[in-house]
Parts: sequence; C-alpha cells; structure tokens
Amino acid sequence: MKSTTGRQHRQPIPLYLMSSSVLQNLISQSATALAQNGYAILAGIYTPEELAGLLRTIERAETSSPNFRRSQDVFAIRNLLGEIPALREQLLTPRLREVLSGLFPDSQPYLVKAIYFDKPAGSNWLVAWHQDVMIRVNHRADLPDYGPWTSKGDEVTVLPPPSVLESIITVRLHLDDCDETNGALRVVPGSHRHGVIANDQHPHYTPRAVRCPVPAGGLMLMQPLTLHASNRSTSSRPRRVIHLEFSAAELPGDLQWRELLAVTTEGLSC
Repeated sequence: MKSTTGRQHRQPIPLYLMSSSVLQNLISQSATALAQNGYAILAGIYTPEELAGLLRTIERAETSSPNFRRSQDVFAIRNLLGEIPALREQLLTPRLREVLSGLFPDSQPYLVKAIYFDKPAGSNWLVAWHQDVMIRVNHRADLPDYGPWTSKGDEVTVLPPPSVLESIITVRLHLDDCDETNGALRVVPGSHRHGVIANDQHPHYTPRAVRCPVPAGGLMLMQPLTLHASNRSTSSRPRRVIHLEFSAAELPGDLQWRELLAVTTEGLSC
C-alpha cells in the first residue's frame, strides 16, 4: 500500500503559520489535485487551540438524540451542525473560508451534510471500498434521474444524477493525527472520473490505492465518487473526524438538501 507522505515522512509546516498568499497558492494547487486525483490534503488549517475548542463543544453536547450513535467501535453524530449549532461559527474559520473560496471560485457553496466520527483506540470497525453516492433530502419526489430512494423514519436519501454528485466536495477535518495505525483513509486516485462504479468492479481499481495520513488540524479534500476505504485501528490512538460536504448545486423543484446551511459572514446559518 502506497502512502502520500513520501519517503522521509516529514511533518508539513502548518498552514496557519504561513502568509495568506502562500495559503492561497497551496489551496489552488490542492483544487487542481482534487480535480485530477479525486482527493488532496491540506495540513495545518486549524490551530491546536481551535481543535481543543471544537472537541470541548462536542464533549459538552447533550447526547440523547437518535442522531448520536455510540457502540464499542464507533461514536457518530449525524446532522452534526443541527445537533450542536455552536459548532457552526467555530468551524468556519478565516482559513476554511479561504479554502472554500478556492474550491468554489465562481459560486457560493452551501454546507449540505455534516457528521462527526470517533473511531476509538483499538476499534475493530473497518469500512469497505465504496463511494458516497446517496444524498440526504427533505422528502421523496417523482423526478427524472433521481433514484433509488430510501426512507427510515424521517430520514430520506436518494441517488442523484452524476452532475449533483460531481458538484459536492467533502472536507474532512482531522482532530487527531491519523495514519495507517488508526484508520487513515485509502483512496483510488482518479476513480471519481468513472462515475458510479459497481461493487463487483471495485477489484479492478483498488490495486492502485494509496493511503492518506493527515496530521491533526489538517483537511482531507475528496470527491464523493472517489473510491475509498479504511482499515481497523491497530493503535491506542483515536481517530476523530468532522466530515463536511459542500455544494453549490440547486436541487430541482421543492427538493432541498436536508442539512442545508449557508456560508455567511457570521458562520454557517439556516
């Protein structure tokens, strides 16, 4: 398995220590890599103090909602910014704004999904090869090129047309150092250019997979159609990630993204 860290495994200089012009140049390079390879990594977007503040807010949250899902192998919070609104302002730092401006230079993105994942030390949970092809919406609708649909309680998801999936950019904020021992993602570069790939075709792509270590405070950018997976944890270190999805796409008719939040000067808001 290849790794994106290089032979020397050098720790990159955090971007929060660099000038705005350097940051903008690296964001531009990352946007190009994202379009070509389906993923990119930006190290040091959040400071240690910002990470500590995010974790404090999450740890203080009331956990009785069904969107809080805890087991021996994983703790997850669905609809994260709906459940913990205080995170909306904390997450949208000036550096994340610059990242979003570089990724969406000609349009205004919306946040359309947010999840918190905590893969505890020694977790036996793994994620098989897959693409993120379903989106959360407000209701079912009879629309061409949308489907299949799934419903569970008030949760409605649908497979949208390729143009919608291609409009989404995933931003994974790593709250801990992440490497091969605690579940760093593996991805297949360029697989996002092949549309939705049938499960039985995954073995044709996965021999080209690379592993993507990300330092705490770094972002992993990814296209949802990029084939990705993660192994079981073999270390005593956690892997806590805030998974954000952004898109500038408008859905047809009265169909809406279920978690839609606008990017404003105050933060992320309804």
